[in-house]
Amino acid sequence: MTMLPYLSLAIWVPIVSGLLVLAIHRDRDVAAARWLALIGSVAGFAVTIPLYTHFAPGTAEMQFVEAKEWIPRFNVNYLLGVDGISVLLVLLNSFITVLVVWAGWIVIEKKVAQYMAAFLIMSGLLNGVFTALDGVLFYVFFEGMLIPMYLIIGIWGGPNRVYAAIKFFLYTFLGSVLMLVALIYLYSISGGSFSILEWYQLPLSLKTQVLLFVAFFFAFAVKVPMWPVHTWLPDAHVEAPTGGSVVLAAITLKVGAYGFVRFILPIVPDASRYLAGFVITLSLIAVVYIGFVALVQADMKKLIAYSSISHMGFVTLGFFLFSEMGVEGGLTQMISHGFVSAAMFLCVGVLYDRMHSRLISDYGGVANTMPTFAALAMFFAMANAGLPGTSGFVGEFMVILAAIKVNFWLGFLAATIMILGAAYTLWMYKRVWFGGVANDRVGALKDVSRREFWLLGTLVVAVLALGLYPKPFTDLMHASVTELLAHVAKSKL
Repeated sequence: MTMLPYLSLAIWVPIVSGLLVLAIHRDRDVAAARWLALIGSVAGFAVTIPLYTHFAPGTAEMQFVEAKEWIPRFNVNYLLGVDGISVLLVLLNSFITVLVVWAGWIVIEKKVAQYMAAFLIMSGLLNGVFTALDGVLFYVFFEGMLIPMYLIIGIWGGPNRVYAAIKFFLYTFLGSVLMLVALIYLYSISGGSFSILEWYQLPLSLKTQVLLFVAFFFAFAVKVPMWPVHTWLPDAHVEAPTGGSVVLAAITLKVGAYGFVRFILPIVPDASRYLAGFVITLSLIAVVYIGFVALVQADMKKLIAYSSISHMGFVTLGFFLFSEMGVEGGLTQMISHGFVSAAMFLCVGVLYDRMHSRLISDYGGVANTMPTFAALAMFFAMANAGLPGTSGFVGEFMVILAAIKVNFWLGFLAATIMILGAAYTLWMYKRVWFGGVANDRVGALKDVSRREFWLLGTLVVAVLALGLYPKPFTDLMHASVTELLAHVAKSKL
């Protein structure tokens, strides 16, 4: 029996749905746009479920491979495939897209169709990034996803949205130009092939690998984002609408981390080992220093944005420990951060929709007027702080164990985020939710609606599922991680 082209469906179902939503962009018919967007996002998620149910976890080979000629003259192909690393990211992206459409159901009142369409189209482009096995195809999707996010921030964002959107675009575009140079060079020395998997076998000198490492590193480090190229993220988060912040934190940051395991580690393994100390140092700075920066933030969104930078530092740290536990811990942290960061930004969105303020000083005693919401927010705060039993604990714990096996003090420094994460998250929670009712506006707040409850409740289930039973996730990625590390171990260093 011929298998359906699930990867193409994962890419094109949301994109086509987005275009259909745009086709009925009449402002008077917003209900039709909302329902069509929801149906499109659910369909987009539904077509990715067979990627999990039909996935063979015992092999590192690419699965669900689709290959068609695209630009034969330059040997550019429409080549798709997933392994145990990328399949989880496709599922995460499609799942989060449903929640984002659902979250903006009532909140977005202007240009509703365009808003929904932007997220659907970006969802398809992101799935393209995670499934592309051709260098040009990857680059097209990688650059293409910038456009919807640029529009989301620039149109539906806050007062400084244009500045934040331009800063976001310039930072990420500058890094990707260097990546394009690296892709063209690899094409030229591989006999005219843009196949990413073929590039893994190229015999490259250490000097060449280091130059390629630098080119790829700038492109992906900006996306993660790593210190010191992180300054675009807080501005983008503060100005972006809630849905934009959710996708930015939960998905687009993962594109940078994915680039490390799909391009940097397998294509330039010698340079990866040679420069591992450099990446680990930057990761630790992100984990520790940015954690302290988060402590002094007055804006809830900015605090969570810095928290994301700090938590993503665990991901890059785990990758460059070159151990199964470290890499699997980093990948698990990527999935967990997708759930937890989405939930944290949605919680801020719930408050902002009612008070139109993100400043911590404008709140106090929210638990008195919104008890159900306070319980949900407390759960996500604990997950963000790495409480055992939640997904926030699993990945970080694995990376810390892997770091301790390399060097005790390295693991000790990494473990400080468990303390800092609890400090800035719970201090924010204390000032916003605990204490007496701060003012009349807080006193007039109404608890979460049914839609908001089920939206956040869905993420509660996801956070608990990964936190209490991570085995289905780690089993899926194990063979691919083992193969990746075996390839890197062949390094001459």
